[in-house]
Amino acid sequence: MEIDIRLPIGFMFTLLGLLLVIFGLTTEGDPELYRRSLEINVNLWSGLLMLVFGGLMLLFGLRAKRSKTK
Repeated sequence: MEIDIRLPIGFMFTLLGLLLVIFGLTTEGDPELYRRSLEINVNLWSGLLMLVFGGLMLLFGLRAKRSKTK
């Protein structure tokens, strides 16, 4: 039995990215929180990148799993 590492990595990055996006959206109006990062909402942008990466890992993992069953 082979385990594809892309599936758990995809789930982990998607979940963490979703949490960061939610936190970034709820704290968007707080300039004091983002003063050290030059007023850039780092939580939102890093969360979006993690969501994209996690989604790609899930897509590639499910695609490989589906091609093995055919």
